[in-house]
Amino acid sequence: MNYDRYYTCDVVNGEGLRVTLFVTGCTHACPGCYNESIWNRRSGKPFTDEVRQRLLEECRDHDGLSLSGGDPLLPANRPAIAELCRLFKQQYPDKDIWLWTGYLFEEVRHLEMLRDVDVLIDGRYLQDQPTTQPWRGSDNQRLIRLASHR
Repeated sequence: MNYDRYYTCDVVNGEGLRVTLFVTGCTHACPGCYNESIWNRRSGKPFTDEVRQRLLEECRDHDGLSLSGGDPLLPANRPAIAELCRLFKQQYPDKDIWLWTGYLFEEVRHLEMLRDVDVLIDGRYLQDQPTTQPWRGSDNQRLIRLASHR
């Protein structure tokens, strides 16, 4: 998996103070997407063990981890994202993980890795459906608190 960037002081992508990782790779190709530059999963930098460890250390004094992109649930990204989520929850069991994906929850609900995700924002970005709802790019997207689906 590759990543484009991560923020270590983010208050926009989820509740509280967060560390936010933007992975590369997305096949949804939503018109008007503000992250079109990271659709190619080969762009960006390799998400190495060292990067993962540094990211986890940054989470120590934060409320949680946010995963965006691209699409963290792109099949090629899933193994690395699953491992990151597993390690995060081992290290910080009382902190939360938020994940944005263009897939619908119904399409990915079977993924074991979602056991470690607390909040899922699902659905493709639709530029003709603007929203005023927090943490969503378009009105069709849902904020799903996954604990209620377990």
